[in-house]
Amino acid sequence: MKSPIISIAKKVCPAVVTVIVSKNLPRAENFYSFPYGDKEYVMPKLEKGEMGKTRKTQIGGGSGFIVSKDGYVLTSNHVVSDTTADYTVILDPKHKYRAKVLSRNPINDTAVLKIDGNKFPYLEMADSNKIQLGEEVVAVGNALGEFTDTLSTGIVSGLSRFITAFGGVDHQTQNLRGLIQTDAAINPGNSGGPLINMSCKVVGINTAMIAGAQNIGFAIPIGYAKKDLEEVKKYGKIMMPFLGVKYVLISKDMAEANKLPVNDGALVVREQLGESPIIKGSAADLAGVEEWDIITECNGEKITTKNPLAEILQKCKIGEQTSLCVLRNGENLNLTVKLEEKV
Repeated sequence: MKSPIISIAKKVCPAVVTVIVSKNLPRAENFYSFPYGDKEYVMPKLEKGEMGKTRKTQIGGGSGFIVSKDGYVLTSNHVVSDTTADYTVILDPKHKYRAKVLSRNPINDTAVLKIDGNKFPYLEMADSNKIQLGEEVVAVGNALGEFTDTLSTGIVSGLSRFITAFGGVDHQTQNLRGLIQTDAAINPGNSGGPLINMSCKVVGINTAMIAGAQNIGFAIPIGYAKKDLEEVKKYGKIMMPFLGVKYVLISKDMAEANKLPVNDGALVVREQLGESPIIKGSAADLAGVEEWDIITECNGEKITTKNPLAEILQKCKIGEQTSLCVLRNGENLNLTVKLEEKV
């Protein structure tokens, strides 16, 4: 009896793509080491006579998958986070397409791309709210940036996980929550590829693995990306509510080090030598939010490092009244804001 994975591979692999990241960079024939202080930097040695000239250079890559016959592609935000780069989607060696990034959602680590065409193979998306602990899944992607159409099998070994991830072109840390944990192998280059159930539908987007551990990988529930895709198709962009404040999330260690009155919340504070943390004319400004306020709740949800303000705001609707609980000089205040659209 043939394994069901064989039929899944035949249906899924044609719609899984490689996403190539490239930029115009100075022509370099080699690199040399440049020590400075207690660090060592790698510097390019430019080719003779090529000063000021550039060439298209691949600087990264990942995976993605097509979700409509007219060329909408889903991937991870960290795969396409560089706004100055060019992106190419490769279906196979003979079919390469210039990709336009329609949306980036750093909160959920999802992105929507578009390639031109109308007869692409595509994958159907499941209801990720119905995924069950223990069900079988298949991770598909471009493992290590070299091995296309790599499949690995496993089960859903955990739900609603919270992790702090590190990576992407900008090498930034990112808090991700609500993740699907799987023991299906997810390797560098798999990011952005689909996590498939036994009905051949996408339940998640492969996003991270735990370095030094075996059989612990994570995927973003496909429901997050579905919402973004629907908004992109309807409005041409993601409709994100905007509060208009700069803040840092309070942790227990931070609270102790700075003698803060609470261990959780969002401390409204400017960046070093920066402008006011409250954007003039924004929803927060009109509601009376002030610097050094600690926003402890938003719409009745407590703000913590595992339930950050940005995540709560994403659930709110543009134009609706939103409540904030604010701690100011030892006094608890209730403020009402009317959230605007983020532009």
